[in-house]
Amino acid sequence: MKSAFLIGCALASGAALAAPRFIGAQEYGVRPGHELIWRVPVHGATAVEAVSLPEGLAFDAARRTLRGRLDRPGDHAVVLRATDGRESVEERLTVKVGEAICLAPSMGWNSWYSYSEAVSQEGMLKIARLLEESGLADAGWAYVNIDDCWQGERPAGGALQPNAKFPDMKAFCAAIHERGLKAGLYSTPWISTYAGFRGGSTDDGEPNALPPEKRLQPGQVYGRYPGLHRAGVDRVGKHWHFGLDAKQWAEWGFDYVKVDWNPNDVPTTARIAQDLRDSGRDIVLSLSNAAPIQNFPALAKHAQLWRTTGDIQDTWGSVRAIGRAQLRWLPHASKGHWNDPDILQIGLIGTPNRPNVTFRPSRLTQAEQRYQMTLWCFLSAPLLISSDLEHLAPETKALLTDPDLIALDQRHAAAPIALVQETKDYFVLRKDIAPRPVHGLFNDSDSPQTITLPDGSAHTVAPHAALLVP
Repeated sequence: MKSAFLIGCALASGAALAAPRFIGAQEYGVRPGHELIWRVPVHGATAVEAVSLPEGLAFDAARRTLRGRLDRPGDHAVVLRATDGRESVEERLTVKVGEAICLAPSMGWNSWYSYSEAVSQEGMLKIARLLEESGLADAGWAYVNIDDCWQGERPAGGALQPNAKFPDMKAFCAAIHERGLKAGLYSTPWISTYAGFRGGSTDDGEPNALPPEKRLQPGQVYGRYPGLHRAGVDRVGKHWHFGLDAKQWAEWGFDYVKVDWNPNDVPTTARIAQDLRDSGRDIVLSLSNAAPIQNFPALAKHAQLWRTTGDIQDTWGSVRAIGRAQLRWLPHASKGHWNDPDILQIGLIGTPNRPNVTFRPSRLTQAEQRYQMTLWCFLSAPLLISSDLEHLAPETKALLTDPDLIALDQRHAAAPIALVQETKDYFVLRKDIAPRPVHGLFNDSDSPQTITLPDGSAHTVAPHAALLVP
């Protein structure tokens, strides 16, 4: 199933997409002396090799991954060559050594709508393997993110440790990195996480904790959601441990943290960001959930990602409402700072707040799943999936590896986006990609819509569908 246009390619009847093709970002940000791991997304290549590398970096051709450290601030050029056995193409990439990281929206897999309370080290390593074997890793799906439910005990005066389902976090991160992927996890500045596990602060003792015999899991001290609200631990405690935790995550090797509380206030965000900066490792800060739009200018100084909404559901009403709500956020995304409308509801998924071992089809139709993927990519949103990768349907894989959509999200992430039209039935966005802009036509009504663009061309879009027009 191909998208309606080919980015950067001439449209012609019967024209084929040239292969191979680099579809990822052309810039990567890393701080001086910090570890760099960058699996470069390439479509249609049988082999990728390094033509030119700065001293300090090495290229793993088998996994198409740059690794190493660069101490000198500034721009460092990398030249790669991809071939499909018939023709080859070179790509000049720029590693920007400075303070800016996450120069393109993050792409990866998150456990919340999949394993949820059943998340484990074994399961997450399986996901990393399947990302690689399915070809999703080569399409840009690089993060392997543990959501809530990994937390165990906090030793006196120490960092929070994992529960028994994660016996060796350092080995876990090393195994993820060996595949050219990145590791993420979840936390909160509150006393309790939303799923009832220990957070990044405490009071004296464990106020209103459940007795051990009533806990669903040993570390789930406040019970399944909404237990934290009943226990009154949905707040920052008197003892702040986030800095200790951040140093522990860095020592383990994590690259990303989703920090979940509400509202995302500026002083707490600034404190969290400084703790992560002091950890000695580049750790992407993803704020969750429903960041107040009035806090945006201050939050953007500290975070790379911020959730613009509460938790999404796999219903058309949820996707439609969240999609429409993104229009007011359009001016607030920039390179290294991305609006996050939450996880893609694509493929086979599970039920949040349950220990899932089997999965069901998303309640979104195939057209609605393509609508969501297309809109998220047009918006340059972070792309996270929670799909069952062991039973990945061909149509789901085709959607998740569509090179045009991924290039729209990654390669053209920083291209300006404008709202061209909006009615109660549809809206039209324009993304200013050289040499010509691309229009996204999004029909979120229950009937076909004929939409006329500024150039006078008319296009009919099916219900609950998206169309891309160059």
